[in-house]
Amino acid sequence: MDHTKILLDENEMPKQWYNILADLPVEPPLNPATNEPMNPKDLEPIFAKELIQQEISSERYIDIPEEIREIYTLWRPSPLYRAHRLEKALGTPAKIYYKNESVSPAGSHKPNTAIAQAYYNMKEGTERITTETGAGQWGSALSLCCNYFDIECKVYMVRSSFYQKPYRKSLINLWGANVIPSPSTETQFGRKVLEMYPETTGSLGIAISEALEEAALNDNTRYALGSVLNHTSLHQTVVGLETQAQFDKTEDYPDIVIGCCGGGSNLAGVSLPYIRDNIAGKTNTRFIAVEPSACPTLTSGEFKYDFGDMAQMTPLLKMYTLGSEFIPPAIHAGGLRYHGASPIVSKLVADGIMEATSYHQVEVFDAAVKFARSEGIAPAPESSHAIKCAIDEALKCKQTGEEKTILFNLSGHGHFDMSSYDKYFSGELSND
Repeated sequence: MDHTKILLDENEMPKQWYNILADLPVEPPLNPATNEPMNPKDLEPIFAKELIQQEISSERYIDIPEEIREIYTLWRPSPLYRAHRLEKALGTPAKIYYKNESVSPAGSHKPNTAIAQAYYNMKEGTERITTETGAGQWGSALSLCCNYFDIECKVYMVRSSFYQKPYRKSLINLWGANVIPSPSTETQFGRKVLEMYPETTGSLGIAISEALEEAALNDNTRYALGSVLNHTSLHQTVVGLETQAQFDKTEDYPDIVIGCCGGGSNLAGVSLPYIRDNIAGKTNTRFIAVEPSACPTLTSGEFKYDFGDMAQMTPLLKMYTLGSEFIPPAIHAGGLRYHGASPIVSKLVADGIMEATSYHQVEVFDAAVKFARSEGIAPAPESSHAIKCAIDEALKCKQTGEEKTILFNLSGHGHFDMSSYDKYFSGELSND
């Protein structure tokens, strides 16, 4: 069957998330004061209790509450596309598929976990949630979902993206949240950073510190993180599980699964159900994490325990890291400017289950334009890293004549990134 668009009915949407910790345990977070495994109770002032339980759970499948599934149906199941036009443009025998997560109200995969995090906080009576955001995709998703559950939301947005992507902050305001550039004068740590680096472009590590500081100082406030942590990867597995059900409607199965990687949530979401099948000995799929050369966490970082934020307020996480004080260049893929990577993704790379590669900014935009002119979708700069890798793998098939099936996650659209594309077309875009 030669499908172009593969759809599922609402009743075919997954009823459970897949938890890879049942099949691939990762090292626990450590208390930085004692270097002992973190006591879950120590996290209760910051996170909802159910999210803490999901963070450490070893249950293979966790039920998705009906209230969450009902909101998911606003855009889920999302479509899986066969990129016939891109294949033709490349002249490749490879089959290229992409899962289109840009169809959510926020335009990315981020609401998959934002809905869950807002829901569990609502169930526990949380009044306010603070968070950080890089490119603004997570901030807009959480503001959308807090609005659904009548929770106040405050977003610390990395300074470079705050000014590069003004319509992301407009979207955050539209859904009722307050968004400010980070570092800011509203927290003690933000003021300290501004005093030390008054011209800083900011970083996710700084923004996380500010959001955590505010949550820790207010009893009615909790914190939400859009990537990195185990429970965010868990919630995102709805992407891969749906994709597997969609491939069941075709005669194909992916030989290669690709995702861009900043913190790692969209990559985990599309790949973990397939990794489950590899671990069980059913398949032999390749997995590729793609990151920017300007922030090469998996390809140049160290695999060790490190803080998730610059102020060193988080537990120590075992992950690939460039160091918690690393401030990357102000590339336009703001969602990939993070010094660390998910402990789950890091473990997969360290164990050789997943590969990692990196690209410079201009070549990523080259790939984005080729994709847009073939498939008609303007991709986010973050997603364009996955597109670049998929194109490279398809061109390898052209050289060898192999008919491999390639799947990548189109994690978000680039409708709010047009200024980045303008700089690309004018020749102003640099690699770092």
